[in-house]
Amino acid sequence: MSIDFIIRLIGMVTFAIVGAYWGNSLGQFTDEQELLYTAALGLVGALFGLVLTPLLTTRPMRSLKSLLGRLSAEVLTSALLGLVAGLLVAALLAFPLSLLPEPFGNVLPFLGVLIFVYFGISIFVMRQADLANILGSVTAHRNGETPSGSMQSGRTVLLDTSVIIDGRVADIAKTGFLPGTLLIPRFVLNELQYIADSSDGLRRQRGRRGMEVLAELQKASSVVVRISDIDVEDVREVDDKLVILARQLKCPILTNDYNLNRIAELQGVLILNINELANAVKSVVLPGEMLSLSVIQEGKEIGQGVGYMDDGTMVVVENGNKHLNREITVTVTKVLQTAAGRMIFARPEKD
Repeated sequence: MSIDFIIRLIGMVTFAIVGAYWGNSLGQFTDEQELLYTAALGLVGALFGLVLTPLLTTRPMRSLKSLLGRLSAEVLTSALLGLVAGLLVAALLAFPLSLLPEPFGNVLPFLGVLIFVYFGISIFVMRQADLANILGSVTAHRNGETPSGSMQSGRTVLLDTSVIIDGRVADIAKTGFLPGTLLIPRFVLNELQYIADSSDGLRRQRGRRGMEVLAELQKASSVVVRISDIDVEDVREVDDKLVILARQLKCPILTNDYNLNRIAELQGVLILNINELANAVKSVVLPGEMLSLSVIQEGKEIGQGVGYMDDGTMVVVENGNKHLNREITVTVTKVLQTAAGRMIFARPEKD
């Protein structure tokens, strides 16, 4: 038996009693057909309770539950603290305001509660990051730790499924370049589990690798990982949910998915792309510099050879096919930055 049905029955009985009582009173005033008024208004009350009770009880509660479910723990904590602060200020001012002449003495204390509660919640929610930093600093001082790490704990970074499967996020997080909390919504974890249970061997292997990366992140002492049940109602696609959550929480998304990158940027969401980070930290070389590398294969054009630097940057060597499987010294002639990354053209120092 559902809660809606039980609430409907309770509402039907309650409003039927109220309607019958009202009908009985009305019938006494008219001195005729008292039973008819009682039965008629009782039935109307029962119908009213049966139809409208959920609209007044369970549906508003579900809407409130859905709203609270979309909010992060940081927002809820800040709102609660703002509520308490607003009530305290309103309580301190209630007595002086009540001494004012009528009607101000009766109205202003109530208005003070509404105004100070509103401003308390608004201010604390707007400054939730600063509040988290302050609380983190106090906790660090009490535990005898330095507050430098806790000052950055207020930042939240959403993780996409693709970046978890990629695996490089674990190494990056351990270096300390991702301060704050790595937030993994439950729907991302469910998608990762779905991939790990796939009948396709390659997809299954990628999903299991993502699980191993998550376990590695949770074991790392320098990384704060939090799995949250926060969700977005009436949205099915994981990428869409991540974008909406990032806008609500005002936090970036860590990903290497090109499509998610473009969609999020169009909606004003900050993206941390691991591929862009990898390209940014690659070695910088200029035309005229000399490199030592091994030519491992032929290029697309006739006579070309291809080698790779230690960071994975491709080097196209003119007349390099003569030096296959040999380590040679080359001189950089041109550097191109493409969408796929940096490409370097060079020629052998000695042919």
